[in-house]
Amino acid sequence: MAHPTDCSDPHRQTAGSEPARAAATALLGPADPPPFELIHPQGRAPLLVVCDHASRAFPRALGRLGLPEEATWRHIAWDIGAAELTRALCARLDAPGVLAGYSRLVIDCNRRLEDPTCFVALGDGQPVPGNEGLGEAERLRRAAAIHEPYHKAIARRLHEFHVAGVVPALLAVHSFTPVLGREPRPWHVGVLWDRDPRIAVPLLERLRAEPGLVVGDNQPYSGRHPADYTIDHHAESAGLPHVCLEVRQDQLLAPAGIAAWAERLAAALGGILADRTLYEIWQAREPRREGGSR
Repeated sequence: MAHPTDCSDPHRQTAGSEPARAAATALLGPADPPPFELIHPQGRAPLLVVCDHASRAFPRALGRLGLPEEATWRHIAWDIGAAELTRALCARLDAPGVLAGYSRLVIDCNRRLEDPTCFVALGDGQPVPGNEGLGEAERLRRAAAIHEPYHKAIARRLHEFHVAGVVPALLAVHSFTPVLGREPRPWHVGVLWDRDPRIAVPLLERLRAEPGLVVGDNQPYSGRHPADYTIDHHAESAGLPHVCLEVRQDQLLAPAGIAAWAERLAAALGGILADRTLYEIWQAREPRREGGSR
């Protein structure tokens, strides 16, 4: 059985220099939350569920990056409802999960470090003072403290599957605002993918079979390279089966809505994930498609 080389070294360095890693200790103090959270670690499914924008937390050393508190409750700071949906999916699918521990405004864990949107200075019309004119040393400090440990945690869990002789699937969970700028988003859910159709295509078919459900195929965001760093870095580049899900946030504001979506998605994914032929390394047979950002 072939195994993904990308998962072979869970301690591979992904960002920053040694001085930056030392400075990371000063960024996160003992009263700060950890940079990631492992959930349902005893899960038996050959699946890892991740949530890049699970938290609206800020390191105490950074305050709120100069933002008023109300701004930190907006979609610019986190994916509203995504953490709760991830927890519910992990329970229903009996799968382990990894949640990012800090706001996407501190550092976006679904971005390459060289991507200018990794440190947003203006989010949907909201200035982020603490990110304006951000220097390289501070970028590396945040990367070493938050971005790198989160992705190491994902790589470590995938490596555990590899050691056990398992080719796992990777599911990334996001949520999106019903209106961006002045543009309404009609989709209830989006399925994001690039070249590997093994989960995305049958999932699109199953969700579209539900009456009244508006399902986006790479909408409202694109899953095509170079978008979706987490999926691209950990799964697509290694040939692991994968998909990224986007659920509209107004449907995740109450526990009943989260439970309903967890049940719907788990039911749609169940039959797909039960197919044992899914768990093989996939080789693309067509050129990589370029697409928009996520």
